[in-house]
Order: sequence, then structure tokens, then C-alpha cells
Amino acid sequence: MTPARAVEAQLRLPLFEFVVLMAMLFALTAFSIDSMLPALPQIASELVPAAPNKAQLIIGSFVLGMGLGTFITGPLSDAFGRRRVILLGAGLYSIGAALAYVAPSLELIVAARLLQGLGVAGPRIAAMALVRDLYAGREMARIISVMMMVFVLVPAVAPLMGAAIINQFGWRSIFMAFVLFAAVISIWFGLRQPETLPAARRRPMDMRLLAAAAKEIMTHRLVALVTLVMALAFATLFATIATVQQIFDITYDRAEDFPAWFAFIALVAGTGNLLNARLVMRLGMRLMVIGIFGAQIVVSTVMVVLFSSGWMPDAAAFWAFLFWVCSVFFTAGLTLGNLNALALEPMGHIAGTAASVVSALATIGSVLIAVPIGLAFDGTPLPLMVGVLLCCLASLPIMLILPKADR
Repeated sequence: MTPARAVEAQLRLPLFEFVVLMAMLFALTAFSIDSMLPALPQIASELVPAAPNKAQLIIGSFVLGMGLGTFITGPLSDAFGRRRVILLGAGLYSIGAALAYVAPSLELIVAARLLQGLGVAGPRIAAMALVRDLYAGREMARIISVMMMVFVLVPAVAPLMGAAIINQFGWRSIFMAFVLFAAVISIWFGLRQPETLPAARRRPMDMRLLAAAAKEIMTHRLVALVTLVMALAFATLFATIATVQQIFDITYDRAEDFPAWFAFIALVAGTGNLLNARLVMRLGMRLMVIGIFGAQIVVSTVMVVLFSSGWMPDAAAFWAFLFWVCSVFFTAGLTLGNLNALALEPMGHIAGTAASVVSALATIGSVLIAVPIGLAFDGTPLPLMVGVLLCCLASLPIMLILPKADR
């Protein structure tokens, strides 16, 4: 065994423990979004009874903070090491959650959630870099696949867990659950996982290099166009997540059943990732994305026509909506990974920085699109359906005009 291999072996935890630990760091994001959904009606009735739609901003502000934090956490982890960024990010996340717990107004909770999102970007991005430090090729692909499976399963159980916590201790207790979750993961990580990026391999934090890389990314026609499509695709997902609880509650009077239904939706949607893994090698990333957006346009158009015309029978309305929501999450599973790969394909020479910049721009852009769609909720699913349809209609022609030289 070479000296380098011997050092690497010392840094590796037992594989099962390592995969579970990395998956928990990665899943912190999904848990922080989806477990909040059962709390939105109580938050709205207590803090903004005259404008209940504003409670959705608790979701949007977290995602916005995560997008902003993604800009710098990759370069920070390259400059100061993975452990420091993960632990400091988890600490900032916990401070945001604690501030949200004591915040007396929605505006202050939204600000605290923005801080929480900034913090979660540390574990989210640095954990992926840490995996790359220790593993490559098929080993890395296997570990990330398991991490993504956990990431898919978390949305299935998070609303159920959130509802149980809220029913037992009140809606503010969910923020303390975030603090506890982050503390357990941080202690586990701090005690067990050594630093994987030695000082000799670290790169100084240089904002000029980051700005130059961002300029290169956004002036590359293919990358810029695919990043725009990613923003639109993320917007359909985030707008649906932010609005779906209100529709279950207000439109269909199924608030008590919502966590169980959301678990069903998440599990059905998770099959999209599995199907994509089987089909993308045969059909290619672009064709997959074009075909799925085309299918979603057809489904959403039919739903918009049925719900806006009054042709949808009342007895079938909920089941039609449930089918449509599953299709939106299913679409995300079949498009987002492919879009990310397409955007990074020409950026191999600055892959790490490109991943941070593309993810940050797509996430921030998606919030700017998703928030107005969510706030347009009028007691029916129609505004959300129209918003998703418009995003897909805007995405499809962009995919069709991608530079031929890059096909």
C-alpha cells in the first residue's frame, strides 16, 4: 500500500457508517423543507390570518438562503477544509432555527429561515466534496446513489414526523427539532470523520477567480440556457411544495391526511429517479428532458382546461389533482439530474466551481419564479397548475434551441 493510500484508508469510516452519515448531512435540506408543511396552516392562522398565503414564504426564504450560500460554500471548503465548513454551516443553521423558534412575527421567522438556508448550504455542498475526496469512479457513484435514495425517502417521512412533533408540542417545536437533528449529526460527524482535505491541497479563497468562473459559465450559451431551464424546473417543484398543503387543507378539506398523502406522492416521485437511471443511457439527457417536459405540458394543459371550464366532476377533482401533483414530482425526478449533468458537461476544467454557481443561480432564480406562483393561490389548484404549465412551456423551446455543436 502506498503512503497516500494508507492515509486515505485512515480517513475512511466503515462504509455503512460513512454512507449513512453523508446521507443524513445531505437530507438535512429536505427535512428542513418538508417537515414544515404541516405547520403552515397554524402559522398562517396565528401570525398572518388576513393573508394566509404569506406563510409559504417560510419555505421560499429557506430555499433562497440555500441558493445564496451555495455560491460560496464550495470555494470555502476548498480553502478551509470540509470539516470546518460542515460544522460551521450546521452551527449557522441551528442559530437560524433557534431564532425562528423565538421570533414573534412572520417577517422575523422568514429572516431566520433565510439564515438557516445559508447555513444548510455548508453540509449540503461540502459533504459531496468530502465524498469525492475519498472515493472515485464506481465507488463514488454507488455511495452517491445510496445518498440520493435517502434524500428521496426523507420527503416521504418528513411531513409525518413534522405533524407528530407539532401535534405533541406545538408548531414552534419543529424549529427545535431542526436544532436537535443538526446537533446529533454534527456531534457524530465531529467525533468520527477526520478532515479529508489536507492543507497542502487547499486553494486560497480568491473572489476574482470565482467571479471569472461565474462569467465564463454564464457567457457559455449552452450552460446559460440549461441553467435557465433548471431554474424553471426547480420553480415548478418549489411552487408545488409551497402550495400543496394549502390545497389539501382549504380546497379538499384533507389537512389531517396530508402527511400520509405527501408520503405517497414522494414515494411515487422517487421512482422517477430510478426510471431515469434506466432510460438516460439509452435515450440521452436532452431527449429525456424534452420528452418529459412535452408530456407534462400535455398533462397540465388537460388539467387547466378541466378545472377552469367546470368540466371536472367534483367527485373526481381530488383524485385528478393527486395524479397531477405526482406527475409534477415525477417530472422533477426525470429532468433535474439530467439538466445538472448537461450544464456541467462543458465545464470539466472548473467542475467544482461550476457546480456551485449553476446550482446557486438555478435555485435563486427558481425562488423568484415560484414565490409569485404560490402567492397566487386562490383556494383552488388552478393558479399552481397554470404556473407549472407556463414554466414547462417556457422550458421546452429553450431545450429545442440548444446549440447544435453541443448536442
